Amino acid sequence: MNKITKNLGEPGSRFYILCLFIFAAVTAVFFHEPYLALGEAVASLALLFVNMYLARKRQKELLAYIQSVTYDSEAARDNAMMNFPLPMAAYFVDSGRVVWANQVFFSICGRRSPSVDVSIQELVPAFQGKWLMEGKSRCPGLVELGGRRYQVHGNLVQGKSGERISGTMGVTYWVDVTDYDDIRREYAASRPVVMLIMIDNYDELIRNVPERARADLRNELEDIFVQWIEGTGGFLRRYDRDRYIFLCERRHFDGLAAEKFTLLDQVHKVVNNSGIHATVSLGAGLDGASLEEDFNFASMSVEMALSRGGDQAVVRNRINFEFYGGRAAEVETRTKVKSRVVANALLSFIKDASTTYVMGHRFADMDAVGAAVGICCIARSCGKQARIVLGNGPNACGVLLEELKKHREYEDVFITPKEAMLQANSRSLLVVVDTNRPEQVEDSALLQSISRLVIIDHHRRAASYIDNAALTFHEPYASSASELVTELLQEVVDPSGISRVEAEALLAGLVTDTKNFTMRTGERTFEAAAFLRRMGADTIAVKRMLQNDMQHTVIRYAILERAKIYRNNICLAVMDREVDRVAAAQAADEMLSITEVEASVVLFPTADGQVILSARSMGTTNVQVILEKLGGGGNQSAAGAQLKDVTIAEAEAKLKAAIDEYIEDS
Repeated sequence: MNKITKNLGEPGSRFYILCLFIFAAVTAVFFHEPYLALGEAVASLALLFVNMYLARKRQKELLAYIQSVTYDSEAARDNAMMNFPLPMAAYFVDSGRVVWANQVFFSICGRRSPSVDVSIQELVPAFQGKWLMEGKSRCPGLVELGGRRYQVHGNLVQGKSGERISGTMGVTYWVDVTDYDDIRREYAASRPVVMLIMIDNYDELIRNVPERARADLRNELEDIFVQWIEGTGGFLRRYDRDRYIFLCERRHFDGLAAEKFTLLDQVHKVVNNSGIHATVSLGAGLDGASLEEDFNFASMSVEMALSRGGDQAVVRNRINFEFYGGRAAEVETRTKVKSRVVANALLSFIKDASTTYVMGHRFADMDAVGAAVGICCIARSCGKQARIVLGNGPNACGVLLEELKKHREYEDVFITPKEAMLQANSRSLLVVVDTNRPEQVEDSALLQSISRLVIIDHHRRAASYIDNAALTFHEPYASSASELVTELLQEVVDPSGISRVEAEALLAGLVTDTKNFTMRTGERTFEAAAFLRRMGADTIAVKRMLQNDMQHTVIRYAILERAKIYRNNICLAVMDREVDRVAAAQAADEMLSITEVEASVVLFPTADGQVILSARSMGTTNVQVILEKLGGGGNQSAAGAQLKDVTIAEAEAKLKAAIDEYIEDS
């Protein structure tokens, strides 16, 4: 109704002409004026034709105007795209063929005129459009073209089927960010790096050396330091008798790291009168928010390098550690003073604790249990009882555990992790032995729930380690955790307070980790063994503890049947079924008796989809460095790793790649 009313009010409407015809009819019928009525009808008809003619003419003019405006808009759009200041290009995603691009894009590609039937990869070889298919609107990296760097933005356009252009197209916009990227690169390259250099065996170098010779040794080392940093524009100063600080920019540090810190090898040329070669440890800190944070990172790196045996470089950034070197044997700098200090501190912690819990690594071996028994002996010496946390899983010390439980002191010492969790309180103390990695302890929940921690371990540190311990006795050059605990016993426990079975447990740990005193033994190792022998340890009883049953023996020889030589001196045994972990480790040890074999690795799958690697070495090949590349750890002569979500064939390929990289870097 509103529409009809609106039409009636519009001028030129046919309604008024209809009224004229009605007036003509009224004139003829009611006023009997036929000629007048005929004139009115003719005039009305003429007006009707004129109105129709004018309406049609206006419609044609309007249509022509609309068409001209549309044409001008399309022309303006096309002109704007062709002259758009940013390079633009559209291409088919499936084939890479360029559909359209403006002249600016062709110019940056080195083309003077537009090209047809050309691939975008042909124009820009470095361009990859995978990010568009992933739903991203910006290329994650910069694309370099003609010496310039571009940030590429874009989106996908779906053409309709049946049209001249159909299919999925990628429309890209190229922004030249070379100047901004140059500023970013210069900022990153000029960031400061703090490096600490420590002479590992400074005391050994100057021992029994005349004063003038000491100065010559120090000057010779400093000359090597200066030559190594030459051209870096860095700042080197000695701030302690055996420690140096070095500041440089990141651009120069990257060059030193790319050369794998050749200073480590260069300092070996310095030899004192006794034939001792100098070694250094380097710790670098970078990416910190301030110089203070970089210095803290560098200090952590030096500590990490020393805890791994020295003669290596460790780099610490905001995320993780990176390791360089560390292939040589550990440099022993241990003294009786440290053992005495740690023993007294441990005794104080035990006295203040409500309960002391001792925990080793999963799948406990003789060394872990022997060290735990030694801690129980220390606790008993001050009137406290310690509890050994041991899970119900498989372990390699069943005979030792049965022997211990026969003695009154150990009837109720062994508890499960769940029982320890229920009993622990805020004053509880947890002593972790024979491991320093949180993911390898018997129970990680117990580790997190007890805040007062003590770490006693001989394995070299990896990137992940327990870093919140109140007391740490970490000596990577020691043969075993049992050796370290034996030294603590000598400092704080009266010999009469050590039972025969405790001495045998500690000796069993020593024998296990030293492979019957053939691997990783030092002067202190035999001193510890002699002390335990004086405490009543029976070597025959220890031998019985280490005996294997027939089942383990058969499994061990089945593993040896799979042994093959890789890279001339590394023996690999790859099993296609799960085997006992203890048998696998023993087989790896036995493979070292093969002529010219320097290292051995046993691989086997588990029921939960993991692949276990157990590695051993004669010492010349550092198996820890090899397995660290696979997320494992250990020490120079014994290491292990666990790979998840891989097949046994994939694990073997990864191991061989790690071995190849290790040999190539040697």
